Amino acid sequence: MRATCSALVLAFAGLVPFAPALAQTPPATVKPGTPVLAYIKIEGSPPERVEGPAGIFGEAQLLTLRELLATIDGVARSDRRIEGLVLRLHEPRLSLTQAEEIGAAIARLRESGRKVHVFTEIYGPAEVILGSYADDVIVQRGGAVSFPGLYTEEIFLADALRWLGITPDFVQIGDYKGAQEMFANRAPSPQWDQNINQLLDSLYANMTRRLEQGRGLKGETLDKALAGALMADGQTAVSLGLVDREVDRLDVDEHLDDAYGEHFVWDSKLSPDERQRGAAAQMSLFEAFAELMRVMQGGPRRLTRDTIAVLHIDGPIMDGESRADPLLGASSVGSLTIRKALERIEHESRIAGLVVRINSPGGSAIASESIWLGLQRVAEKKPVWASVGSMAASGGYYVAVGAKRIYVNPSSIVGSIGVVGGKLALGGLYERLHVNVVPRARGPLAGVFGLASPWTQQERALIRKRMEETYDRFVLRVTAGRPGIDIATTGEGRLFTGSRAIEMKMADEVGGLDEAIGDMARTLKLPAASYDIVDFPEPRSLDEILQDFMLLRATAFRGSPDRESPALPALLGEAMREALGPRAWPQVRDAMSALMQLRRQPVLLVSPSVIVLP
Repeated sequence: MRATCSALVLAFAGLVPFAPALAQTPPATVKPGTPVLAYIKIEGSPPERVEGPAGIFGEAQLLTLRELLATIDGVARSDRRIEGLVLRLHEPRLSLTQAEEIGAAIARLRESGRKVHVFTEIYGPAEVILGSYADDVIVQRGGAVSFPGLYTEEIFLADALRWLGITPDFVQIGDYKGAQEMFANRAPSPQWDQNINQLLDSLYANMTRRLEQGRGLKGETLDKALAGALMADGQTAVSLGLVDREVDRLDVDEHLDDAYGEHFVWDSKLSPDERQRGAAAQMSLFEAFAELMRVMQGGPRRLTRDTIAVLHIDGPIMDGESRADPLLGASSVGSLTIRKALERIEHESRIAGLVVRINSPGGSAIASESIWLGLQRVAEKKPVWASVGSMAASGGYYVAVGAKRIYVNPSSIVGSIGVVGGKLALGGLYERLHVNVVPRARGPLAGVFGLASPWTQQERALIRKRMEETYDRFVLRVTAGRPGIDIATTGEGRLFTGSRAIEMKMADEVGGLDEAIGDMARTLKLPAASYDIVDFPEPRSLDEILQDFMLLRATAFRGSPDRESPALPALLGEAMREALGPRAWPQVRDAMSALMQLRRQPVLLVSPSVIVLP
């Protein structure tokens, strides 16, 4: 298990930027009645999990989203002398669903009677949403606050592809699916236009509703705030009601002194309970070395008490083993890797239940079915629930309906029950480049996957028939897993936010991974201090990590031994990452990963990706 206690202690100790000397004050020496504040620093975008040797020791810089939520909840359970929490956002890159999950933890902390303060230099939409859960929202003097809304850019390549001599040849089952529209259309179809517009309407409604509830902004006041929140300075943001005050970072201590009536101290000695701590936090040097050797060599972790397993489906779903993509800088979810993890979960007697954490746009239909079958085997012996982070679309939702209970965040994206398949026929491009291709085939269908020409009428009819079979199986899995769902209004590729998915019986509860785990523990009658939480699949061995590194090096660099030069594909991938930015790049990356699967199989369960720039 991850060393959650180490992460907690390091998150509080010696990191306070406002008054570091006070961070050393031990709670035992605090004068009775003196206010005590806890402090957490959130860096960038908290990862879902940490793999490899770094996961043994739980370094603070690698604090996962689940550990972050457990740390906030730990403040609520800590010594009553702690009166508040300061959340320091350092170069934040939070997603909307992350802001909602962290916000829910903030709400729980406030229910315990503690105050929550948020501080950062630049507030974007997700950070403004996070601040709406807090008591006190502070922006650095000279900083900026922006809440411009949601903005999308959809790229349609049909004209460009045809100009190059490439013929997009796609078939889709589900009028609202839309995954092929980027390649096959020069503009959105009416169905896709309706689908994406209602999704954006729902996402935007969630954001404005949160501002109404958390900041008290309604009607004309809300409209004025949104109209003026474009790189607004601190005083403007305060007047608009989006933040509470503008304070220089060196004056935050003084502000907090005023807020609590007297000089406060920082508490860096919180004592998390056994659930937060876990066995790894109390390792001896010998045990830590043994665990490091296990990770280096690979192999299963040893479970010592009741455990709730968290299985991560994070990225495009593919056949075979999970792997890192050195070009796109992403990881795929391999069905074989997941099935091996499910087999361990199924037969491990100490694992009492499984929560499947999904952040996936889907992918291979065959791989999605394989994972669904694995979940059914586990469900015969122990409860299987699902928690959706940012997205469980298409193949991701296929996996989700294999769970008995589904938790979603208000702005999670779910659905896209549909199938798309096709190929890009390159015959025209070959002709433009004066490349002569001579196809040779043996067998009536040998040329189906050939790239020189589009499908024949016979081939297209066969592909459609296979896709309809895949869609029918998809619908069968959904209706079996979601009794009462109306496929007529939820199927054919439609996308929904989590809040709407609840209404349409596509999910059960609004809540994050923390709520799903806590509710499962209560259902299993596991006291809070009596069980561990373990991530699956197993961390990769050091050998596997080094192999990925060597593959990345081989892909990224070519040239003479004494003077290496980056290869063109690696340069293009890096350029796209820089051009699109950290928010948009993952969506484009996953779409490209899915497209590459067409080289091996023409039928995919993949959601269309839209670049959303809030």
